[in-house]
Amino acid sequence: MADDNKSEKATEHRRKKAHEEGQVARSRELSATAAMLAGISVLVAQGPGTLALWHQFFRAVLDRAVRSELSVATPLFPWTAQLVFLWTWKPLAAAWGVAALVSLAQGGVVFAPKLLAPDIARINPAKKLAQIFSITTLVQVSKALIPSSAILFIAVNIFRREWPSLGLGLWASPRQVSSHLFHIVFEIFWKSSLVLLAWSVIDYIAMRQKFEGDLRMSKQEIREEMKQNDGNPATKGRIRRLQRQARRRRMLQAAKNATVVIANPTHFAVALEYRDEMAAPTVVAKGQNLLAQQIKEIARWEGIPIIENPPLAQSLYRTVEVGQAIPEKLYAAVAEILAYIFRMNAQQQARRNS
Repeated sequence: MADDNKSEKATEHRRKKAHEEGQVARSRELSATAAMLAGISVLVAQGPGTLALWHQFFRAVLDRAVRSELSVATPLFPWTAQLVFLWTWKPLAAAWGVAALVSLAQGGVVFAPKLLAPDIARINPAKKLAQIFSITTLVQVSKALIPSSAILFIAVNIFRREWPSLGLGLWASPRQVSSHLFHIVFEIFWKSSLVLLAWSVIDYIAMRQKFEGDLRMSKQEIREEMKQNDGNPATKGRIRRLQRQARRRRMLQAAKNATVVIANPTHFAVALEYRDEMAAPTVVAKGQNLLAQQIKEIARWEGIPIIENPPLAQSLYRTVEVGQAIPEKLYAAVAEILAYIFRMNAQQQARRNS
């Protein structure tokens, strides 16, 4: 029962799999709020220049209307489109760029081909109807009502505070009234922006915690994942045994080319190979107990000399790996044995020739 409790943090493999499936902690409210703030900030920053453009536009339209009647041939639509483009392209670019950066900061680049596959369940009317009247939808609506209520409260309080001055504005000039209204709207905007920003950060933190909770794993799931990633322990043990057997076969095969086998009576055997082109003798096989007996049996079968020297055999076995040359400190002892073997081989060759 304890394994059913998902109390363990998600592993890196689990996180990677979730990312590949498009599951990331990403708050749309945070991206939308950051984009809105960036766009409106750029729009306000370019305010004086934009007001001058609009002033020129309306003056040109009014002058054209005074000189002649406005008709279909009047380039009013191209003028308006051009001005709207000049007015909005920088704020839109800023909003898009900030939204992309915030989205990347939250979950990185996500490419999930599985989500692009057609799924009939996505267009199932019954499922969509169930989603509309689900607890999740109710939570989403409640989440939207909280910041909206706070913004409405801020706007009502500001207008209540400024209502007397708005009444006095009836005797002010249009420029003063518009300037005062602009300052009121701007105050509502920046205070509402702070509310939205704080709420979106809270939403992201809550979503992040929920995401981490959904990724949590039980101990049994972690064990199963380790088996899948690393392999079953029994299978791994069998693979290691097969690898040791393969290395042993290669080593025994290489022992057939040895020049001499140095051994103690029963426990250790080390096969050395030495040719004229070698800088130093090399250990081609070594073994203990049963493997040592197999090496010596191969040496007898191939006619390789077996020299019993327990200290040298133990030293070679413990300090030199198969395929390595012997260390310098053992040169003298091994050279003495090789010289003895070469003299014996020369004497035998001389007797055969005579």
